Amino acid sequence: MKVSKVVSQECTGAQIVLKFLADQGVKFMFGYPGGAVLPLYDEIELQSKVKHILVRHEQAAIHAADALSRSNGEVGVAIVTSGPGLTNAVTGIATAYMDSIPMVIISGQVPSHAIGQDAFQEVDAVGVTRPCVKHNFLVTNVEKLSETLSQAFYIASTGRPGPVVVDIPKDIQQTKTVYKFHKKVNLRSYQPVVEGHIGQIKKAAELITKAKKPVIYSGGGVILGDASRALTKMVKMLDFPCTNTLMGLGGFPANEKLFLGMLGMHGTYEANMAMQNCDLLIAVGARFDDRVIGNPDHFYSSSRRIIHIDIDPSSISKRVKVDIPIVGDIKNVLKNLIKEIESLDKQLQDISEWKKQISKWESKNCLKYKESKEIIKPQFVVETVNKLFQKHDFFITSDVGQHQMWAAQFIDFNKPRRWINSGGLGTMGVGLPYALGVQLAHPNSLVGCITGEASIQMCIQELSTAKQYNLPVKIYTLNNRYLGMVRQWQEFFHGNRYAESYMDALPDFVKLVESYGHIGLRIDKPEDVEPAIEESIKRKNDLVFIDFITDQTENVYPMVPGGKGLSEMILV
Repeated sequence: MKVSKVVSQECTGAQIVLKFLADQGVKFMFGYPGGAVLPLYDEIELQSKVKHILVRHEQAAIHAADALSRSNGEVGVAIVTSGPGLTNAVTGIATAYMDSIPMVIISGQVPSHAIGQDAFQEVDAVGVTRPCVKHNFLVTNVEKLSETLSQAFYIASTGRPGPVVVDIPKDIQQTKTVYKFHKKVNLRSYQPVVEGHIGQIKKAAELITKAKKPVIYSGGGVILGDASRALTKMVKMLDFPCTNTLMGLGGFPANEKLFLGMLGMHGTYEANMAMQNCDLLIAVGARFDDRVIGNPDHFYSSSRRIIHIDIDPSSISKRVKVDIPIVGDIKNVLKNLIKEIESLDKQLQDISEWKKQISKWESKNCLKYKESKEIIKPQFVVETVNKLFQKHDFFITSDVGQHQMWAAQFIDFNKPRRWINSGGLGTMGVGLPYALGVQLAHPNSLVGCITGEASIQMCIQELSTAKQYNLPVKIYTLNNRYLGMVRQWQEFFHGNRYAESYMDALPDFVKLVESYGHIGLRIDKPEDVEPAIEESIKRKNDLVFIDFITDQTENVYPMVPGGKGLSEMILV
């Protein structure tokens, strides 16, 4: 491990953490203090290079750091105390883990001599987080602290990214040693494959030239690997249709003709039918999860050939057997694949008939909904947000539920890292802390949060954080007085028995938001939707919360029922 900087004066472990974060280039850290982490917080107060954001709940600290990473590609950093501080953070850690987000979570721990003694606020951080982290460390020697932090950042940000927990006992935070900043890390047991195998790339290029009904299926790995530009170049060069997963939206621009929309459980008819009927599927940074392809037995077709490009070898042939696996950094693989295709002395097949078939599927207009002048349709709110936000440099965060799917369906993401949502874990409550993390990372951009009246209440205390740091996010609640997606499933699959899905005692959101010092509006007429959103955008320095009272009966279509195949969609 290469040491690039040594501070000859001895430093406490707490000082080392702060010096390391500054040397690593970290700008923001999110956290909440407590007894086992007070030496760290004392040092936070004595420095100014890394700004600490005080949240109101540890879960929100992780979500905000997670969103910062999703929006700018940096490693998110959060600090929590031991015991309940760490356990409160686990939902956020699991959320980041499921979506492969690079993060380092620093947790305080009881003193070394008390570990295993059921000390006050003691929790086995390593054991508790093991199932939902890429790696974790318990620091037992202050001389290893800086090196461990370097390893944590390296592991979090390379290969398939993910969260790493560094658990630091209180006595280690207070013990002194010489600080060494380790810039270069080399771990013998961890060597991610970066370059794709050239032989596999050649096979893929050869197969591409034979395809008559091709589809490119791109996922979140394209965005995490900063490969959107390379993907777009390849799609345009091949003139192949392309679909994005929920996590991959923006990886290929929504305003391109070749874009089929999102695929999967609530994907477009044309994307799902193209996936089912293609003869060549090029999967890029995607993992064939259950919400994307439905039943893998239904998805299997002996006549379809599959090329799968991914940084993580364990994701390949995990749910669907593929023909040509290529393990490597997606951007590097795509660049080499493009070169290989260009070097082949072969013409691509004529796919005009395939495109005609796709046009027929597109003509179904599967996202159409019944408009109303009497009641606000939730889709109309999202369409209006899209129309008005497109005039600005914008980001959209969401919580989880029907509103999330409508945002994914109706907002045009033409750039990567602009759509911030919880995909794998499906965590309600992320929307507001996500918006705060994004706004801090992009202070001059318009940040909107599309949420539901149930999700927003799970982390609504973060309105206080927004006030303290003057974060002018725009929050749009699609309020249908139900756990909307739960109600939809109950309607479709449980005989209209709406067990505990009705929200029977909602707060007055306008008064609640105003009590935090922000601007609140309640809109219940369709003609007021656009003026209200316009007004919120004009208020550049204010957090504006608009509670839209929407149609309770609207469902998200298309829908692939659980256990069914992609072509077994329920349409409007």
